[in-house]
Amino acid sequence: MEKVTSQLRRGQRVALWASIATLFIAVLKGVIGTIFQSRVLVADAFHSAADTIAIVASAFGLWLASRKKSKRFPYGLFKAETFVTFIIGALIAWAGIELLIDGYHKLFTVPMVAEFPVLPVIVTVLSIIAAFFIARVEKRVGREINSRSLIANAGESFLDIITSVVVLLGILMAYWQIPIVEGLIIMLISLLIFKLGLENLWQSLLILLDANLDADLQDDIEHAVIEISGVKFVNDVKIRQSGPFRMVELKFTTNPSISIYQAHAISDEIEQLIHDEFQNIESVFVHAEPSHNDEVKAIVPVSDINGMHSKIYGHFGRAPYFAILKIKPGDVQLEDFYLNEFLDRKHHIGLKVVNVIVQYDLDMLFTNRIGEISFHVLKDNYIDIYQIDDENLSISEVIDLYQQNKLQRIITPTHSVEESLIEAELS
Repeated sequence: MEKVTSQLRRGQRVALWASIATLFIAVLKGVIGTIFQSRVLVADAFHSAADTIAIVASAFGLWLASRKKSKRFPYGLFKAETFVTFIIGALIAWAGIELLIDGYHKLFTVPMVAEFPVLPVIVTVLSIIAAFFIARVEKRVGREINSRSLIANAGESFLDIITSVVVLLGILMAYWQIPIVEGLIIMLISLLIFKLGLENLWQSLLILLDANLDADLQDDIEHAVIEISGVKFVNDVKIRQSGPFRMVELKFTTNPSISIYQAHAISDEIEQLIHDEFQNIESVFVHAEPSHNDEVKAIVPVSDINGMHSKIYGHFGRAPYFAILKIKPGDVQLEDFYLNEFLDRKHHIGLKVVNVIVQYDLDMLFTNRIGEISFHVLKDNYIDIYQIDDENLSISEVIDLYQQNKLQRIITPTHSVEESLIEAELS
């Protein structure tokens, strides 16, 4: 939250200095335009004053957004900045209409200027330079803190450069007494300003209505979260824009047998990942749901390779082979056999086997016996372990018992680390 507040205050400072600079330029244009009777410069002064109002509104919106959360506003006031952007868009659109009308009237008038307007030209050039630097700072900071209002103001400032160039041409054309061209150029610029205003109106309206504005970010979050251990599926990823920040909501499914503590740990890992990997995330809401997937993957230790008739091997770690199965309601597919390449080792064979088989994205293991270390590693990887009491069963017989709900889960290791070491010495 401290980082969020710091970003908003930075935006406030930029908006404040931009408003002061724009107000100074507006006053300077108005004074010089009045003294030298330059109607086009006076009109541009009113336009700059309107920009000042928009920038001040942006600063006010960022100030509101930086206020602390409260009981009345538990989600903060981030959308105040978006609402101000909406107002800015309306002001820009209105300024475009006013400029369009003014340009139309200038089509039919030829002002009379006796002396070359030195000061009006100098003031206009200075306003072009100032608008350029203001626009660059607003755009850079607006993108860094994802502030829609600052970006909107930057767009208006860039258009101010074009408008000021038109004003400069208008001042010179008035001196040279060239008709029509000034009015046509002003009307063209007014349409560009009107378009910018409508774009900001529409964008801020979509944000206020919680529209989905970043489908790519949704996909990126989903692909990142699905890689987390224990996450079976990610769905219903929602992203709400709130001012310059985003609020993420998502649901994920996990093994239904895991504890609340484990589900909470996965949720915390997801939340931390999103905050670390993606920018401008203000909050993350994660909801865990038990998996209801009808298709599961299982592994069974066997003594031989004979398809579904392969016999169960009593000890998990010392089994010669492992059968990998895909189980669906009414259907079982034997995917592959895995050769136990660690049989020549004496100690911690089960752990070495587990470190390999967890890469198969398994849901369950069927076995008669399992050591303490292997048991805990499997549970840490959210794999259920089912007890096979009869070592003489085949794979197909074990699956029949499982589908009839006649197998019990192993909730504690069948033998300790010490017992495993003794067995290793005797073997």
